[in-house]
Amino acid sequence: MCVGDPLHLLSVEGIAGTASDGERISLIDLSLVPDARAGDWVLCFLGTAREIIAADEAARIAEALAALRSVMAGGGVGDAFADLDRPPSLPPHLQAALDAGRSHG
Repeated sequence: MCVGDPLHLLSVEGIAGTASDGERISLIDLSLVPDARAGDWVLCFLGTAREIIAADEAARIAEALAALRSVMAGGGVGDAFADLDRPPSLPPHLQAALDAGRSHG
C-alpha cells in the first residue's frame, strides 16, 4: 500500500516542482499533473504528484496522517477522524472471526 502526502507547491519548473509539507521541502515530479501551479496543493506518492487537491482536503489528509503517526508512537488519534459519521469498525468477516475468539489467521 502506498500512502499519499499532501504537499503545498511552492514553485514549478517544467515537470519538476518544489513543495512543502510544512516541515520539509521536497523536489517532486509533476509530469502527471501538468496543470499544477505554484500555490496548489498536490497529493504525492513516492515523490510524484498524482492529483491537485483542495486545501481543505489536504488539511484532512494531513490530520489523518498525523493521527496514524501518533498511534504508531503509542498515542491516540485525538479528533483526527472526526469527519467519520460512525466509529471505525471491522468488516463483517473479521468481526465474526473476532467474536468467535480468533485473533490471528
